[in-house]
Amino acid sequence: MNRQTAPKRLTKKEKQFCRHYAAGGNAREAAVRAGYPLFPERTGNALLEREEIRAMVAELQRRRALEDRLARIRAGYERLAFGSIADAVRLLLSDGVSPAALEEMDLFSVSEIKRPREGAREIKFFNRLEALDRLRECDRLPGKAASPFYRALEQGAQALGNALGCTGEEDA
Repeated sequence: MNRQTAPKRLTKKEKQFCRHYAAGGNAREAAVRAGYPLFPERTGNALLEREEIRAMVAELQRRRALEDRLARIRAGYERLAFGSIADAVRLLLSDGVSPAALEEMDLFSVSEIKRPREGAREIKFFNRLEALDRLRECDRLPGKAASPFYRALEQGAQALGNALGCTGEEDA
């Protein structure tokens, strides 16, 4: 008889294993850290053969990748909003800059450099106020004021977590 069974609810140790494996990618180490001291390599590999374990690990890795990407985006906006423009001003005021010196300059906030006519220079910067607005949007992402796209992502992750028997919070 071939019948489908509902996914098995994960124990606290299994959830811990998933978290440690998603973070480090080492089944033996994850098993030891989750509290499986006997035959941890065998236990870790056996856990990874289970579909619900693999699904939770994949979800945790997806969440981590999203968080990392958002952190990099946030860091870029912070640099645009609060970064120094000293090197750009130095470039504007200098008579000539060597390629080596140019490589050392922080021109992250510069959006455009022009030489419209002989001797003239024009430097445009990214909009700092827009970067601040984007930072504010980033700060609202985890909360209820997040965009519909991020709300849908959160709801999908929560539904998967519920199906796998995890609450989304750290189990002690």
